[in-house]
Amino acid sequence: MKNISRRTLLKTVSQYSLGALAIKGASVKATAQTPPDSSHSAAAAKADLKVGSQIGGTREDNLEFHARHGVHNIDGGSPRFIEGVGWDLEDSLRKREACEKYGISLDAYHLPLTSSGIRRVRFPNIMLGKSPERDREIEMIQQMIEVAAKTDVRLLLYNTTIHSVLRTGRTLDPKRGNARYSTWNFEKALEQNRPNTIAGVVSIDEVYERITYLLDRILPVAEANNVRLGNHIADPPTPAGYRGITRWNSPHVFHGIMRFAQLYDSKSHGFNLCLGSIAEGLRDPESEIIPIIKWVGKRKQIFNIHFRNIIGGWNNFQEVYLDYGDMDMVEVMRALADVGYSGMIMPDHVPSHKDPASNLQGHAFAFGYIKALVQATIR
Repeated sequence: MKNISRRTLLKTVSQYSLGALAIKGASVKATAQTPPDSSHSAAAAKADLKVGSQIGGTREDNLEFHARHGVHNIDGGSPRFIEGVGWDLEDSLRKREACEKYGISLDAYHLPLTSSGIRRVRFPNIMLGKSPERDREIEMIQQMIEVAAKTDVRLLLYNTTIHSVLRTGRTLDPKRGNARYSTWNFEKALEQNRPNTIAGVVSIDEVYERITYLLDRILPVAEANNVRLGNHIADPPTPAGYRGITRWNSPHVFHGIMRFAQLYDSKSHGFNLCLGSIAEGLRDPESEIIPIIKWVGKRKQIFNIHFRNIIGGWNNFQEVYLDYGDMDMVEVMRALADVGYSGMIMPDHVPSHKDPASNLQGHAFAFGYIKALVQATIR
């Protein structure tokens, strides 16, 4: 098991003379004694890296939790859904007001786009390619974009998937207090011999046809309202035709990202760039992730970051703690600064354990880790 991130972090701490990393308060104060190279400094100066979050919505207790941990930028989930219409504008306004009470910026919402049933309110027919049902769903998404803009939420995150998130179990790690890591092993998945989904057999070209059918109709609305649309790649990338579906980012994840990125020349067209999901499709995540960040970042198509580490890669991986996986998260953060990324960097799929508060504990650890990396990178 690699421990690159921890080793490199110690080097970074020495370079920037980090005075203290208080784990309980997730607080880091940095003073630059020896500046990094000038090219990195110039790029980092343009970056605006923010610790973000996508958990819990805008409930008062959840906002207090984030404010205590220095998280002041969030994805607020979504406003109340009005059947046959879309989002409730008044509820969206209430969400913004609730955030402002704690000095938190409501930066993003999630569109209810999936055919897998993992979200409370979903629009299945778009990725199933069913007309005229998908046209009505698209009309409601257009309304949602307008509601977001009216409440100054300028980023909408979405998925274009048919499969749900795919996993085959959990791996116990006694050395991390019996933490449980969500795990995918393609050979074990094949042994389960699960049938095709309700979509049947869908080729990659058919998947792209359904994506462009959607984006042809909602991108103009997003552009007119100064709203960005960030797509999350399918999790995980899988071999072509698995359970009937060839995912748009499979089987070669970087090729899929490039194909999707170049569908439109639009400031509203980009990615909710999930580093963990991308790494899941790579043979060597440590070396392959940085060129992907640089390619997408130079095109200014990174709209949001899911900051997650894994052990393994293509067809066999575990989702682990940020300091424990195969990717060097210090170098990942530097790469984001080097392309001038400005936006949220948020935890995603934290490990679990038996304590009822394990999800909050995992996020608190991740918030502090991300906050430390951000401060060490940009100073």
